[in-house]
Amino acid sequence: MAARLKPCVVRRRDGRERRGLAASCLRELRDKAGRALAIGDDAQPVALVLAEDGTIVDDEDYFLCLPPNTEFVALAKDERWSGRSADGRSSWLSEPEDEVDSGTERWRQLARQLRGDLSNIILMSEGDLQVLIDVPRSDLAEELAQSQTKIQVLQDTLQQVLDRREEERQSKQLLELYLEALRNEDSILSKVTESESVPRKEMDVVDMGTSGAGTAARTALSDQILAILKEKPAPELCLDSQTLELVVKEDTQALAAALSWDKQKAKAVQQACDQELSKRLQQVQTLHSLRSASRGKKAWPCGDGLSPKRKK
Repeated sequence: MAARLKPCVVRRRDGRERRGLAASCLRELRDKAGRALAIGDDAQPVALVLAEDGTIVDDEDYFLCLPPNTEFVALAKDERWSGRSADGRSSWLSEPEDEVDSGTERWRQLARQLRGDLSNIILMSEGDLQVLIDVPRSDLAEELAQSQTKIQVLQDTLQQVLDRREEERQSKQLLELYLEALRNEDSILSKVTESESVPRKEMDVVDMGTSGAGTAARTALSDQILAILKEKPAPELCLDSQTLELVVKEDTQALAAALSWDKQKAKAVQQACDQELSKRLQQVQTLHSLRSASRGKKAWPCGDGLSPKRKK
């Protein structure tokens, strides 16, 4: 699947130099921004914040949710966006970038994604959803500037999304068990036929050749991702959108070798990941369309009038 390029606008803090760039992921945009604006390097890449309000963009899933032509401000080392001064220009402090968001808990990062756009729920992994469900209601209400009643509605919605993915996993597991039973039944007959027509030594040579080719192939996926792909009945539901895209882009032969699968099974997993990624992005686009059709009135689609806090 070809990478989806997103058009973006990047500029420096003074706003004098603006560059239009297209990138498929946040890391690629950082690299291109650093080269285009002649700041940063491999050892100290640039940081990106939204030009509108200074929101730090350091999450790939959040980047995927941003609309095309979003304007970013690129920060070099020891620079930090700190709001606007009296004359309307952005003001800056000389502080190390890693102090901007140091020590922030995972649930706070996820909560900020929801505050920016509730459709980010679709792109979150099951682990991220569970983190937000487990957060004390009072803490999440304070972070999102909402009442505890509305936060309860939000957490109930997150639980429903989690339950739906579990139901999908169980349904797929039952289907796989049924197909496995059919394959086992056919395997018994095929083994009898092969044992009569193929000499044992020839079969060993074929097996050794296949094994050697698989060992030579390598994959860039982490051991944790490979473990999820191998052990989960519906792994595409357990991965976030960034990881899904990595699996889809992986070489099928290398993936099959890393998982000790045949190429057909590895390809089927990649197709499932591709379909799940497309479905999530389609859902995000649908929500954006509905939001635009509502004449700019932002509403949290969780029922009970849950809506984000308006900017003053």
